[in-house]
Amino acid sequence: MINDKVTAYKNEILNLKQSMPEMAEAYHHFTGVCFREGELDEKTKQLIALGIGLFANNELCTFYHMEEARSKGATEAEIMEAVAVASAASAGHALSQGLTRGQHHLQ
Repeated sequence: MINDKVTAYKNEILNLKQSMPEMAEAYHHFTGVCFREGELDEKTKQLIALGIGLFANNELCTFYHMEEARSKGATEAEIMEAVAVASAASAGHALSQGLTRGQHHLQ
């Protein structure tokens, strides 16, 4: 089921290339540059993207970047640690926004 969703996304990208080739190529170039090794290695970049996918509640991105992280050598422990970090950041986001907005509104 997960692979079906990732495959369906990749197929839609191919459709996008047919209907909007310049935009599809620009997006492909942009993401390619962003995800290739630089100051951060490719595995770390995929773990960051996994955390963002989780935070955004984007199932497809979560599965896609988990698969990519594994293909770049991420261990199960590294993936679960990225999940924990995303969870902590998400909780911190809710807490900081709740406190600042809530306190302001309650006063």
